[in-house]
Amino acid sequence: MKIVRLFLIVCSALLTVSATAQTKTIPERIDELFAPWNNPEKPGAAVAVVQNGKMVFSKGYGMANLEYGIPNSPTTVFHVASVSKQFTVYAILLLEQDGKLSLEDDIRKHIPEVPDFGKTITLRHLANHTSGLRDQWNLLTLAGWRMDDVITKEHVLKLVSKQKELNFNPGDEYAYCNTGFTLLAEVVARVSGKSFAEFTHERIFEPLKMTQTLFYDDHQKIVKNRAYSYYRDGEVYKKSVLSYANVGATSLFTTVEDLAQWALHLNNPPASVASLVQQMNTKATLNNGQTYGGALGQFVNDYKGLPQIQHGGADAGYRTYLGRFPDQNFAVIVFSNDASFSSGSMALKVADVFLENNFVKAETPKTKKEKPVKTVKLLNKQLESFSGNYWDDVAKSSRKIYLKNDTLFYYRSDNNESAIIPISVTEFKMLNVPDDLRIVFGKNGEKSTMTVSIDGNDPSYFVEYEPANYTADQLKQFEGTYFSEELSTFYDLVVKNGKLTAVHPRLSDIEFTPIMADLFSGNRFFMGLVQFERNSQKVTALKVSSGRVRNLRFAKQ
Repeated sequence: MKIVRLFLIVCSALLTVSATAQTKTIPERIDELFAPWNNPEKPGAAVAVVQNGKMVFSKGYGMANLEYGIPNSPTTVFHVASVSKQFTVYAILLLEQDGKLSLEDDIRKHIPEVPDFGKTITLRHLANHTSGLRDQWNLLTLAGWRMDDVITKEHVLKLVSKQKELNFNPGDEYAYCNTGFTLLAEVVARVSGKSFAEFTHERIFEPLKMTQTLFYDDHQKIVKNRAYSYYRDGEVYKKSVLSYANVGATSLFTTVEDLAQWALHLNNPPASVASLVQQMNTKATLNNGQTYGGALGQFVNDYKGLPQIQHGGADAGYRTYLGRFPDQNFAVIVFSNDASFSSGSMALKVADVFLENNFVKAETPKTKKEKPVKTVKLLNKQLESFSGNYWDDVAKSSRKIYLKNDTLFYYRSDNNESAIIPISVTEFKMLNVPDDLRIVFGKNGEKSTMTVSIDGNDPSYFVEYEPANYTADQLKQFEGTYFSEELSTFYDLVVKNGKLTAVHPRLSDIEFTPIMADLFSGNRFFMGLVQFERNSQKVTALKVSSGRVRNLRFAKQ
Protein backbone atom coordinates (compact mmCIF):
# COMPACT_ATOMS: atom_id res chain seq x y z
CA MET A 1 0.00 0.00 0.00
CA LYS A 2 2.84 2.40 0.85
CA ILE A 3 4.44 1.70 -2.53
CA VAL A 4 1.15 2.41 -4.35
CA ARG A 5 0.68 5.66 -2.38
CA LEU A 6 4.27 6.75 -3.17
CA PHE A 7 3.73 5.96 -6.84
CA LEU A 8 0.56 8.11 -6.93
CA ILE A 9 2.36 10.98 -5.22
CA VAL A 10 5.19 10.88 -7.76
CA CYS A 11 2.74 10.75 -10.68
CA SER A 12 0.78 13.65 -9.24
CA ALA A 13 3.98 15.70 -8.87
CA LEU A 14 5.02 14.98 -12.46
CA LEU A 15 1.59 15.95 -13.76
CA THR A 16 1.73 19.16 -11.73
CA VAL A 17 5.15 20.06 -13.21
CA SER A 18 3.89 19.31 -16.72
CA ALA A 19 0.73 21.35 -16.21
CA THR A 20 2.76 24.23 -14.79
CA ALA A 21 5.03 24.22 -17.84
CA GLN A 22 2.01 24.29 -20.15
CA THR A 23 0.30 27.12 -18.29
CA LYS A 24 3.26 29.51 -18.17
CA THR A 25 2.47 32.79 -19.84
CA ILE A 26 4.44 34.07 -22.79
CA PRO A 27 6.13 36.80 -20.70
CA GLU A 28 7.17 34.16 -18.16
CA ARG A 29 8.65 32.01 -20.90
CA ILE A 30 10.59 34.98 -22.32
CA ASP A 31 11.84 35.82 -18.82
CA GLU A 32 13.13 32.27 -18.50
CA LEU A 33 15.07 32.61 -21.76
CA PHE A 34 16.80 35.79 -20.57
CA ALA A 35 17.21 34.80 -16.91
CA PRO A 36 20.98 34.17 -17.23
CA TRP A 37 21.46 37.84 -18.18
CA ASN A 38 19.01 39.33 -15.69
CA ASN A 39 21.72 40.04 -13.16
CA PRO A 40 22.72 43.36 -11.52
CA GLU A 41 26.40 42.40 -11.95
CA LYS A 42 26.22 41.72 -15.70
CA PRO A 43 25.46 43.52 -18.95
CA GLY A 44 22.29 42.16 -20.47
CA ALA A 45 19.69 42.66 -23.17
CA ALA A 46 16.51 44.37 -24.28
CA VAL A 47 13.69 42.70 -26.22
CA ALA A 48 10.65 43.86 -28.16
CA VAL A 49 8.08 41.89 -30.16
CA VAL A 50 5.49 43.18 -32.62
CA GLN A 51 2.58 41.11 -33.83
CA ASN A 52 -0.52 41.90 -35.85
CA GLY A 53 0.21 45.60 -36.08
CA LYS A 54 1.18 46.37 -32.48
CA MET A 55 3.95 45.89 -29.96
CA VAL A 56 2.97 42.98 -27.70
CA PHE A 57 6.08 42.61 -25.55
CA SER A 58 9.06 44.72 -24.45
CA LYS A 59 11.45 44.33 -21.55
CA GLY A 60 15.03 44.90 -20.42
CA TYR A 61 17.38 42.51 -18.62
CA GLY A 62 20.70 43.04 -16.86
CA MET A 63 22.61 46.31 -16.78
CA ALA A 64 23.07 49.10 -19.29
CA ASN A 65 25.92 50.58 -17.24
CA LEU A 66 27.91 48.55 -14.75
CA GLU A 67 29.78 51.49 -13.27
CA TYR A 68 26.65 53.33 -12.17
CA GLY A 69 24.32 50.35 -11.77
CA ILE A 70 21.82 51.45 -14.47
CA PRO A 71 19.58 48.64 -15.73
CA ASN A 72 18.61 47.93 -19.32
CA SER A 73 15.05 48.75 -20.28
CA PRO A 74 12.97 48.93 -23.48
CA THR A 75 13.94 52.63 -23.67
CA THR A 76 17.69 52.06 -23.32
CA VAL A 77 19.59 53.35 -26.36
CA PHE A 78 21.93 50.84 -28.05
CA HIS A 79 24.42 51.12 -30.87
CA VAL A 80 22.93 48.57 -33.29
CA ALA A 81 25.88 48.12 -35.68
CA SER A 82 24.94 46.59 -39.04
CA VAL A 83 21.19 46.67 -38.41
CA SER A 84 21.83 50.28 -39.54
CA LYS A 85 22.26 49.21 -43.17
CA GLN A 86 18.55 48.84 -43.98
CA PHE A 87 17.98 52.48 -43.03
CA THR A 88 20.76 53.54 -45.37
CA VAL A 89 19.12 51.66 -48.24
CA TYR A 90 15.72 53.12 -47.37
CA ALA A 91 17.19 56.64 -47.50
CA ILE A 92 18.61 55.92 -50.98
CA LEU A 93 15.25 54.57 -52.15
CA LEU A 94 13.46 57.68 -50.85
CA LEU A 95 15.78 59.83 -52.95
CA GLU A 96 15.20 57.57 -55.95
CA GLN A 97 11.47 58.01 -55.44
CA ASP A 98 12.07 61.77 -55.36
CA GLY A 99 13.72 61.45 -58.78
CA LYS A 100 17.12 62.61 -57.51
CA LEU A 101 19.11 59.44 -58.20
CA SER A 102 18.82 55.87 -59.44
CA LEU A 103 20.03 52.60 -57.97
CA GLU A 104 21.65 52.02 -61.35
CA ASP A 105 23.80 55.17 -61.05
CA ASP A 106 27.56 54.76 -61.17
CA ILE A 107 28.90 55.59 -57.70
CA ARG A 108 31.44 57.94 -59.37
CA LYS A 109 28.57 60.12 -60.58
CA HIS A 110 27.99 61.13 -56.96
CA ILE A 111 31.41 60.50 -55.38
CA PRO A 112 34.06 61.08 -58.06
CA GLU A 113 36.83 60.40 -55.52
CA VAL A 114 36.05 56.69 -55.84
CA PRO A 115 38.75 55.39 -58.22
CA ASP A 116 37.94 54.33 -61.75
CA PHE A 117 38.56 50.60 -61.62
CA GLY A 118 37.55 50.16 -65.25
CA LYS A 119 34.25 48.62 -64.16
CA THR A 120 30.98 50.36 -63.29
CA ILE A 121 30.00 50.05 -59.63
CA THR A 122 26.34 50.97 -59.20
CA LEU A 123 24.51 52.05 -56.06
CA ARG A 124 22.68 48.72 -56.30
CA HIS A 125 26.00 46.84 -56.18
CA LEU A 126 26.86 48.74 -53.00
CA ALA A 127 23.47 48.02 -51.41
CA ASN A 128 23.57 44.27 -51.98
CA HIS A 129 27.26 43.60 -51.23
CA THR A 130 28.29 42.77 -54.81
CA SER A 131 30.49 45.81 -55.55
CA GLY A 132 33.83 44.05 -55.26
CA LEU A 133 35.16 46.88 -53.08
CA ARG A 134 37.47 45.94 -50.23
CA ASP A 135 35.97 46.19 -46.77
CA GLN A 136 36.79 49.32 -44.79
CA TRP A 137 37.39 47.56 -41.45
CA ASN A 138 39.90 45.09 -42.88
CA LEU A 139 41.67 47.92 -44.69
CA LEU A 140 41.83 50.08 -41.59
CA THR A 141 43.23 47.31 -39.41
CA LEU A 142 45.81 46.45 -42.06
CA ALA A 143 46.74 50.15 -42.08
CA GLY A 144 47.40 50.02 -38.35
CA TRP A 145 44.14 51.36 -36.96
CA ARG A 146 42.57 49.96 -33.81
CA MET A 147 38.82 49.45 -33.81
CA ASP A 148 38.52 51.65 -30.73
CA ASP A 149 40.21 54.57 -32.53
CA VAL A 150 38.09 57.54 -33.57
CA ILE A 151 37.20 56.59 -37.17
CA THR A 152 35.38 59.22 -39.21
CA LYS A 153 33.70 59.26 -42.59
CA GLU A 154 36.63 61.27 -43.95
CA HIS A 155 39.08 58.55 -42.90
CA VAL A 156 37.10 55.92 -44.81
CA LEU A 157 36.64 58.08 -47.92
CA LYS A 158 40.36 58.87 -48.10
CA LEU A 159 41.18 55.17 -47.78
CA VAL A 160 38.74 54.25 -50.57
CA SER A 161 40.15 56.96 -52.85
CA LYS A 162 43.59 55.30 -52.77
CA GLN A 163 42.50 51.78 -53.69
CA LYS A 164 43.84 50.35 -56.95
CA GLU A 165 42.05 47.02 -57.26
CA LEU A 166 38.71 45.35 -56.60
CA ASN A 167 38.23 41.95 -55.01
CA PHE A 168 36.19 40.89 -58.07
CA ASN A 169 34.19 42.35 -60.93
CA PRO A 170 31.01 44.13 -59.72
CA GLY A 171 28.03 41.79 -59.68
CA ASP A 172 30.08 38.61 -60.13
CA GLU A 173 30.14 37.60 -56.46
CA TYR A 174 28.71 38.35 -53.06
CA ALA A 175 31.13 39.51 -50.35
CA TYR A 176 29.86 41.41 -47.32
CA CYS A 177 31.21 44.96 -47.60
CA ASN A 178 30.77 47.79 -45.10
CA THR A 179 32.52 50.24 -47.42
CA GLY A 180 29.54 50.27 -49.77
CA PHE A 181 27.18 51.53 -47.08
CA THR A 182 29.51 54.30 -45.94
CA LEU A 183 29.53 55.44 -49.59
CA LEU A 184 25.72 55.20 -49.83
CA ALA A 185 25.33 57.41 -46.74
CA GLU A 186 27.66 59.96 -48.35
CA VAL A 187 25.59 59.84 -51.54
CA VAL A 188 22.48 60.66 -49.48
CA ALA A 189 24.30 63.62 -47.91
CA ARG A 190 25.59 65.01 -51.21
CA VAL A 191 22.36 64.56 -53.15
CA SER A 192 20.09 65.89 -50.38
CA GLY A 193 22.38 68.72 -49.28
CA LYS A 194 21.96 67.62 -45.66
CA SER A 195 24.05 65.44 -43.40
CA PHE A 196 23.01 61.80 -43.41
CA ALA A 197 21.95 62.14 -39.76
CA GLU A 198 19.75 65.14 -40.60
CA PHE A 199 18.17 63.50 -43.65
CA THR A 200 17.27 60.29 -41.85
CA HIS A 201 15.89 62.23 -38.88
CA GLU A 202 13.59 64.31 -41.11
CA ARG A 203 12.51 61.63 -43.58
CA ILE A 204 12.46 58.46 -41.45
CA PHE A 205 12.73 58.81 -37.69
CA GLU A 206 10.49 61.84 -37.13
CA PRO A 207 7.61 60.60 -39.35
CA LEU A 208 7.71 57.18 -37.64
CA LYS A 209 7.89 58.77 -34.17
CA MET A 210 11.20 57.06 -33.46
CA THR A 211 12.02 59.73 -30.90
CA GLN A 212 15.09 58.03 -29.38
CA THR A 213 16.75 57.16 -32.70
CA LEU A 214 19.63 58.90 -34.47
CA PHE A 215 22.67 58.24 -36.62
CA TYR A 216 25.67 58.91 -34.41
CA ASP A 217 28.14 60.87 -36.56
CA ASP A 218 29.91 62.69 -33.70
CA HIS A 219 31.83 60.51 -31.25
CA GLN A 220 31.71 63.26 -28.60
CA LYS A 221 27.94 63.68 -28.67
CA ILE A 222 26.10 62.92 -25.43
CA VAL A 223 23.19 60.50 -25.77
CA LYS A 224 20.90 60.04 -22.78
CA ASN A 225 19.93 56.54 -21.60
CA ARG A 226 22.74 54.96 -23.58
CA ALA A 227 23.94 51.41 -22.90
CA TYR A 228 27.68 50.87 -22.78
CA SER A 229 29.27 47.74 -24.19
CA TYR A 230 31.29 45.14 -22.35
CA TYR A 231 33.25 41.94 -22.83
CA ARG A 232 34.22 39.26 -20.37
CA ASP A 233 37.89 38.84 -19.50
CA GLY A 234 38.19 35.81 -17.24
CA GLU A 235 36.01 36.47 -14.21
CA VAL A 236 35.50 40.20 -14.79
CA TYR A 237 33.78 42.45 -17.33
CA LYS A 238 35.70 45.16 -19.13
CA LYS A 239 34.55 48.10 -21.22
CA SER A 240 34.58 47.50 -24.96
CA VAL A 241 35.22 51.02 -26.24
CA LEU A 242 33.60 52.24 -29.46
CA SER A 243 34.43 55.67 -30.89
CA TYR A 244 33.02 55.50 -34.41
CA ALA A 245 32.12 58.79 -36.06
CA ASN A 246 31.07 57.26 -39.39
CA VAL A 247 27.57 56.33 -40.51
CA GLY A 248 25.75 54.25 -43.09
CA ALA A 249 27.34 50.87 -42.48
CA THR A 250 26.85 51.26 -38.75
CA SER A 251 26.27 53.80 -35.94
CA LEU A 252 22.48 53.81 -35.69
CA PHE A 253 21.50 54.50 -32.07
CA THR A 254 18.01 53.32 -31.15
CA THR A 255 15.86 51.46 -28.62
CA VAL A 256 13.98 48.20 -29.05
CA GLU A 257 10.71 50.10 -28.77
CA ASP A 258 11.73 52.57 -31.48
CA LEU A 259 12.90 49.76 -33.73
CA ALA A 260 9.53 48.11 -33.16
CA GLN A 261 7.99 51.13 -34.94
CA TRP A 262 10.31 50.50 -37.86
CA ALA A 263 9.38 46.80 -37.97
CA LEU A 264 5.68 47.70 -37.94
CA HIS A 265 6.31 50.12 -40.81
CA LEU A 266 8.10 47.51 -42.93
CA ASN A 267 5.59 44.74 -42.22
CA ASN A 268 2.64 47.01 -43.08
CA PRO A 269 4.01 49.82 -45.26
CA PRO A 270 1.69 52.63 -46.38
CA ALA A 271 0.89 52.68 -50.09
CA SER A 272 3.24 55.62 -50.66
CA VAL A 273 6.32 53.51 -49.87
CA ALA A 274 5.06 49.95 -50.42
CA SER A 275 7.11 49.58 -53.61
CA LEU A 276 10.26 50.72 -51.78
CA VAL A 277 9.81 48.10 -49.09
CA GLN A 278 9.11 45.46 -51.71
CA GLN A 279 12.43 46.30 -53.37
CA MET A 280 14.22 45.97 -50.04
CA ASN A 281 12.64 42.57 -49.42
CA THR A 282 13.50 41.11 -52.85
CA LYS A 283 16.48 38.80 -53.21
CA ALA A 284 19.33 40.22 -55.26
CA THR A 285 20.87 38.36 -58.19
CA LEU A 286 24.43 38.02 -59.41
CA ASN A 287 25.51 38.57 -63.00
CA ASN A 288 24.92 34.86 -63.66
CA GLY A 289 21.31 35.13 -62.44
CA GLN A 290 21.84 33.24 -59.21
CA THR A 291 20.55 34.47 -55.84
CA TYR A 292 22.53 34.21 -52.62
CA GLY A 293 20.12 35.22 -49.85
CA GLY A 294 21.05 38.89 -49.90
CA ALA A 295 18.56 41.68 -50.51
CA LEU A 296 18.98 45.46 -50.24
CA GLY A 297 20.49 46.01 -46.79
CA GLN A 298 18.90 42.81 -45.47
CA PHE A 299 18.99 39.03 -45.86
CA VAL A 300 16.15 36.67 -46.76
CA ASN A 301 15.96 33.12 -45.48
CA ASP A 302 13.55 30.48 -44.20
CA TYR A 303 13.27 29.66 -40.51
CA LYS A 304 11.38 26.47 -39.72
CA GLY A 305 9.54 26.77 -42.99
CA LEU A 306 8.61 30.47 -42.60
CA PRO A 307 10.12 33.26 -44.73
CA GLN A 308 12.21 35.62 -42.61
CA ILE A 309 13.83 38.96 -43.48
CA GLN A 310 16.63 39.75 -41.06
CA HIS A 311 19.91 41.40 -40.23
CA GLY A 312 22.19 41.25 -37.23
CA GLY A 313 24.90 43.54 -35.97
CA ALA A 314 28.12 43.32 -33.97
CA ASP A 315 30.43 46.19 -33.01
CA ALA A 316 32.57 46.32 -29.85
CA GLY A 317 30.39 44.58 -27.20
CA TYR A 318 27.05 45.33 -28.91
CA ARG A 319 25.09 42.42 -30.39
CA THR A 320 21.81 43.17 -32.17
CA TYR A 321 19.18 41.50 -34.34
CA LEU A 322 15.95 42.36 -36.13
CA GLY A 323 14.03 39.44 -37.62
CA ARG A 324 10.75 39.99 -39.48
CA PHE A 325 8.22 37.36 -40.52
CA PRO A 326 5.97 39.38 -42.85
CA ASP A 327 3.54 36.54 -43.62
CA GLN A 328 2.84 36.20 -39.88
CA ASN A 329 2.82 39.99 -39.35
CA PHE A 330 5.46 39.41 -36.71
CA ALA A 331 8.91 40.75 -35.79
CA VAL A 332 11.35 40.27 -32.95
CA ILE A 333 14.09 42.65 -31.84
CA VAL A 334 16.91 41.73 -29.45
CA PHE A 335 19.78 44.02 -28.41
CA SER A 336 22.62 43.22 -26.02
CA ASN A 337 25.66 45.01 -24.62
CA ASP A 338 27.53 41.79 -23.83
CA ALA A 339 30.05 40.68 -26.48
CA SER A 340 29.44 36.99 -25.69
CA PHE A 341 25.69 37.28 -26.31
CA SER A 342 24.10 35.79 -29.46
CA SER A 343 21.23 38.11 -30.35
CA GLY A 344 20.29 36.13 -33.44
CA SER A 345 19.83 32.80 -31.67
CA MET A 346 18.01 34.44 -28.75
CA ALA A 347 15.69 36.30 -31.11
CA LEU A 348 14.76 33.05 -32.82
CA LYS A 349 14.09 31.44 -29.43
CA VAL A 350 11.64 34.27 -28.78
CA ALA A 351 10.10 33.62 -32.20
CA ASP A 352 9.75 29.95 -31.22
CA VAL A 353 7.56 30.99 -28.28
CA PHE A 354 5.25 33.22 -30.30
CA LEU A 355 5.11 31.29 -33.56
CA GLU A 356 5.22 27.71 -32.31
CA ASN A 357 1.84 26.96 -33.94
CA ASN A 358 2.83 28.56 -37.25
CA PHE A 359 5.97 26.65 -38.09
CA VAL A 360 5.84 24.18 -40.92
CA LYS A 361 6.29 20.74 -39.47
CA ALA A 362 9.17 19.07 -41.20
CA GLU A 363 8.37 15.71 -42.66
CA THR A 364 10.26 12.88 -41.10
CA PRO A 365 12.98 12.22 -43.65
CA LYS A 366 12.74 8.85 -45.21
CA THR A 367 15.71 6.71 -44.50
CA LYS A 368 17.98 7.10 -47.43
CA LYS A 369 18.67 3.70 -48.86
CA GLU A 370 22.06 3.98 -50.38
CA LYS A 371 22.92 1.57 -53.08
CA PRO A 372 25.77 -0.59 -51.96
CA VAL A 373 28.97 0.88 -53.30
CA LYS A 374 31.27 -1.54 -55.01
CA THR A 375 34.72 -1.17 -53.57
CA VAL A 376 37.94 -2.30 -55.16
CA LYS A 377 41.04 -3.64 -53.51
CA LEU A 378 44.17 -1.52 -53.95
CA LEU A 379 47.61 -2.35 -52.76
CA ASN A 380 49.16 -0.12 -50.12
CA LYS A 381 51.68 0.98 -52.75
CA GLN A 382 48.79 2.23 -54.90
CA LEU A 383 47.10 3.96 -51.97
CA GLU A 384 50.37 5.56 -50.93
CA SER A 385 50.68 7.11 -54.40
CA PHE A 386 47.74 9.41 -53.56
CA SER A 387 49.24 10.63 -50.29
CA GLY A 388 50.31 14.24 -50.18
CA ASN A 389 49.30 17.82 -49.48
CA TYR A 390 46.73 19.46 -51.77
CA TRP A 391 45.84 23.13 -52.24
CA ASP A 392 42.53 24.69 -53.41
CA ASP A 393 43.53 28.03 -54.93
CA VAL A 394 39.92 29.29 -55.10
CA ALA A 395 39.01 28.65 -51.47
CA LYS A 396 42.64 29.19 -50.34
CA SER A 397 42.56 26.04 -48.25
CA SER A 398 44.62 22.88 -47.94
CA ARG A 399 43.91 19.19 -47.40
CA LYS A 400 46.19 16.28 -46.62
CA ILE A 401 45.82 12.69 -47.76
CA TYR A 402 47.76 10.02 -45.88
CA LEU A 403 47.83 6.27 -45.36
CA LYS A 404 47.21 4.71 -41.94
CA ASN A 405 46.44 1.07 -41.15
CA ASP A 406 45.91 0.17 -44.83
CA THR A 407 43.33 2.99 -45.22
CA LEU A 408 43.57 6.43 -46.81
CA PHE A 409 42.51 9.38 -44.67
CA TYR A 410 41.31 12.83 -45.76
CA TYR A 411 42.69 15.33 -43.24
CA ARG A 412 41.17 18.83 -42.86
CA SER A 413 42.63 19.87 -39.51
CA ASP A 414 43.47 18.35 -36.13
CA ASN A 415 40.68 16.02 -34.96
CA ASN A 416 38.85 16.53 -38.26
CA GLU A 417 39.60 13.74 -40.68
CA SER A 418 37.69 11.00 -42.49
CA ALA A 419 38.51 7.63 -43.98
CA ILE A 420 38.08 7.22 -47.74
CA ILE A 421 37.67 3.91 -49.57
CA PRO A 422 38.45 3.16 -53.23
CA ILE A 423 35.56 2.46 -55.59
CA SER A 424 37.81 2.49 -58.65
CA VAL A 425 41.49 2.86 -59.32
CA THR A 426 41.27 6.68 -58.96
CA GLU A 427 37.89 7.38 -57.28
CA PHE A 428 37.18 7.20 -53.55
CA LYS A 429 34.12 7.56 -51.32
CA MET A 430 34.26 9.18 -47.91
CA LEU A 431 32.98 7.15 -44.96
CA ASN A 432 30.86 8.28 -42.00
CA VAL A 433 29.59 11.54 -43.51
CA PRO A 434 25.91 12.35 -44.23
CA ASP A 435 26.47 13.25 -47.89
CA ASP A 436 27.76 11.34 -50.86
CA LEU A 437 31.26 12.78 -50.96
CA ARG A 438 33.48 11.58 -53.78
CA ILE A 439 37.17 12.22 -54.38
CA VAL A 440 38.83 11.68 -57.74
CA PHE A 441 42.60 11.75 -58.10
CA GLY A 442 44.30 12.72 -61.32
CA LYS A 443 47.28 14.45 -62.88
CA ASN A 444 48.01 17.90 -64.26
CA GLY A 445 51.37 17.58 -65.90
CA GLU A 446 53.78 16.41 -63.24
CA LYS A 447 51.49 17.40 -60.35
CA SER A 448 48.83 15.24 -58.76
CA THR A 449 45.32 16.68 -58.51
CA MET A 450 42.22 15.96 -56.46
CA THR A 451 38.59 16.94 -57.12
CA VAL A 452 36.11 16.78 -54.25
CA SER A 453 32.37 16.79 -54.93
CA ILE A 454 29.31 16.44 -52.71
CA ASP A 455 26.19 14.76 -54.08
CA GLY A 456 27.39 15.39 -57.61
CA ASN A 457 27.58 19.18 -57.25
CA ASP A 458 30.36 21.34 -58.71
CA PRO A 459 33.65 19.98 -57.38
CA SER A 460 36.44 21.74 -55.57
CA TYR A 461 39.78 21.40 -57.32
CA PHE A 462 43.04 20.77 -55.47
CA VAL A 463 46.62 20.55 -56.73
CA GLU A 464 49.38 18.78 -54.86
CA TYR A 465 52.05 20.99 -53.34
CA GLU A 466 55.23 20.63 -51.37
CA PRO A 467 54.91 22.09 -47.84
CA ALA A 468 57.53 24.69 -47.03
CA ASN A 469 59.91 24.12 -44.17
CA TYR A 470 62.15 27.16 -43.98
CA THR A 471 65.11 27.41 -41.64
CA ALA A 472 65.67 30.68 -39.78
CA ASP A 473 68.47 31.53 -42.24
CA GLN A 474 66.23 30.82 -45.24
CA LEU A 475 63.51 33.09 -43.82
CA LYS A 476 65.94 36.01 -43.93
CA GLN A 477 65.33 36.31 -47.70
CA PHE A 478 61.90 37.77 -46.85
CA GLU A 479 63.22 40.36 -44.39
CA GLY A 480 62.82 44.03 -45.23
CA THR A 481 60.40 46.94 -45.22
CA TYR A 482 57.19 46.59 -47.22
CA PHE A 483 55.09 49.65 -48.08
CA SER A 484 51.48 49.94 -49.32
CA GLU A 485 50.53 53.05 -51.30
CA GLU A 486 46.87 52.11 -50.88
CA LEU A 487 47.11 52.17 -47.09
CA SER A 488 49.97 54.66 -46.63
CA THR A 489 51.57 52.25 -44.18
CA PHE A 490 54.51 49.89 -43.88
CA TYR A 491 55.53 46.67 -42.14
CA ASP A 492 59.04 45.58 -41.23
CA LEU A 493 59.50 41.84 -41.73
CA VAL A 494 62.13 40.29 -39.47
CA VAL A 495 62.97 36.81 -38.22
CA LYS A 496 62.23 36.50 -34.50
CA ASN A 497 62.64 33.26 -32.57
CA GLY A 498 62.83 31.32 -35.83
CA LYS A 499 59.56 32.83 -37.15
CA LEU A 500 59.03 35.35 -39.92
CA THR A 501 57.35 38.25 -38.12
CA ALA A 502 55.62 41.43 -39.32
CA VAL A 503 56.27 44.47 -37.13
CA HIS A 504 54.07 47.59 -37.33
CA PRO A 505 54.40 50.75 -35.20
CA ARG A 506 50.79 50.52 -33.97
CA LEU A 507 50.08 46.80 -33.92
CA SER A 508 51.19 43.74 -32.00
CA ASP A 509 53.68 41.60 -33.89
CA ILE A 510 52.18 39.20 -36.45
CA GLU A 511 53.77 35.78 -36.89
CA PHE A 512 53.79 34.06 -40.28
CA THR A 513 53.57 30.28 -40.71
CA PRO A 514 54.80 28.84 -44.04
CA ILE A 515 52.34 26.87 -46.16
CA MET A 516 54.28 26.36 -49.37
CA ALA A 517 57.05 28.18 -51.22
CA ASP A 518 56.47 31.96 -50.84
CA LEU A 519 53.02 31.49 -49.26
CA PHE A 520 52.42 32.05 -45.53
CA SER A 521 49.47 32.39 -43.16
CA GLY A 522 49.35 35.20 -40.59
CA ASN A 523 48.01 34.83 -37.07
CA ARG A 524 45.71 37.88 -37.22
CA PHE A 525 42.32 37.95 -38.98
CA PHE A 526 43.32 40.84 -41.25
CA MET A 527 46.57 39.14 -42.32
CA GLY A 528 45.12 35.80 -43.38
CA LEU A 529 47.31 34.78 -46.34
CA VAL A 530 50.55 36.41 -47.45
CA GLN A 531 51.86 35.67 -50.93
CA PHE A 532 55.36 36.89 -51.79
CA GLU A 533 56.26 38.01 -55.31
CA ARG A 534 59.66 37.64 -56.98
CA ASN A 535 61.60 39.13 -59.85
CA SER A 536 63.89 36.27 -60.87
CA GLN A 537 65.01 35.10 -57.43
CA LYS A 538 64.65 38.38 -55.54
CA VAL A 539 61.59 39.04 -53.35
CA THR A 540 59.95 42.27 -54.60
CA ALA A 541 56.54 42.47 -52.86
CA LEU A 542 53.91 40.68 -50.85
CA LYS A 543 50.15 40.51 -51.31
CA VAL A 544 47.72 40.13 -48.41
CA SER A 545 44.34 38.43 -48.62
CA SER A 546 42.02 38.31 -45.61
CA GLY A 547 38.48 37.31 -46.52
CA ARG A 548 37.05 40.75 -47.34
CA VAL A 549 40.31 42.01 -48.83
CA ARG A 550 42.11 40.27 -51.68
CA ASN A 551 45.60 40.82 -53.07
CA LEU A 552 46.49 44.06 -51.31
CA ARG A 553 50.04 44.80 -52.42
CA PHE A 554 52.98 45.92 -50.30
CA ALA A 555 56.14 46.71 -52.29
CA LYS A 556 59.51 45.83 -50.81
CA GLN A 557 61.53 49.01 -50.31
